[in-house]
This record gives sequence, structure tokens and C-alpha cells, in this order.
Amino acid sequence: MAFINLKKKEVQVKIVYYGPGRGGKTTNLEYIFKKFQERIKSDMVSIKTHGDRTLYFDFFPFDIGKIKGYDIKVNLYTVPGQVKYNATRRLVLQGVDGVVFVADSMALRREHNFLSLKNLQENLAAYNKNIFKIPLVLQYNKRDLAKQGIQLLTIERMEKDLNSKLKVPSFGASAMTGENVVPTLKKIISIAVASLHKELK
Repeated sequence: MAFINLKKKEVQVKIVYYGPGRGGKTTNLEYIFKKFQERIKSDMVSIKTHGDRTLYFDFFPFDIGKIKGYDIKVNLYTVPGQVKYNATRRLVLQGVDGVVFVADSMALRREHNFLSLKNLQENLAAYNKNIFKIPLVLQYNKRDLAKQGIQLLTIERMEKDLNSKLKVPSFGASAMTGENVVPTLKKIISIAVASLHKELK
């Protein structure tokens, strides 16, 4: 459930970028931070915990209206992807309103995508959240690497692997070039906000 700041008349919507290590979560946030600097009222904060890092910043999104007369403020977070940092990942998911799962398109990372999605499901369950019910968008990152001759999984393969049961919105993307980074963000914000509207009715 989103945090409501009565004093500032703001609803804070927490979006977490989740996925395997080195899949492009941080690159997504860095691209967004650069592109929307005028909407961002804070610095990008990097919290280092035992060798890993969690990034976050707040920003006021595109014109998506208000919730019950309150302004909407989005808090964007990444989690460390490496397997050993599960405690941090679980902690960052506390109070989450929406998740972008950043999958790695490289063929040799296929297994890592499976394991990370399963890990997301388990960590959400720890907060009594259901992966099938939470606002979720899949991003198939690193599509630009095909130009370098790196073997990538096809979008169809990734859909079959990761989205055949979830059936959530998905985007082929490149966080390095910015391709589909903003559409991914807009989609998760709109789904999360629609879900909060429903909850607050």
C-alpha cells in the first residue's frame, strides 16, 4: 500500500526494479535520472550494504493526475541482483507498489532470469504479496547487443520462459541506448496508480 503523506498531500508510489545481476537495472535508473532531471527533486542515492548497492531517487511523473486530490510522487529503487544479497532485495521490496523485472536477453543468462523471477515471487510472498496480482512489467533488456554479434534469446523465447503464466505487459529494450526505458517506466506507473485507485475506493 502506498505511503500517504498528509502534510504534503502526496501519495508516494514505490516502484522497484528487480532482476538478475548485471541485467541492467542500475542502467535503467541512470538513464531515467538523466532524462528527467527537471522532474527529480532529489539526488540519486546509493546505499552500500556489505559490498552491494541499492539505488533510489524520487520524482514527479508525467501528467497522470492525482489520487483522491493528492499529488503522486514516485520512488524508484533498484535491488542488488547477485544471489548472495537476498536479504537486501527482500528488504527493498517492503511496501512495494509495482515491480519492473529486468531480464537479461543474453542467451547465456537464461537460467539467471528464471532463478531471479522465482526469487522475486518468494520475496513478495514474504510480505503476503502475490506475483500474479502485483502491478508488474517485464523488460527484456540488452536487445542492442545483437549488433555486436552476441547471441540473444528471441523475444518469443523470453515471453514463453517468463511471461506465459504471468501475462503482464513486456518490452524489448536497451537501457544503454534508452530504447523502451521510458515506455517501461510509464507502463508500470500507470498500472501501479490504477491499482492504488482501486484500493483507495
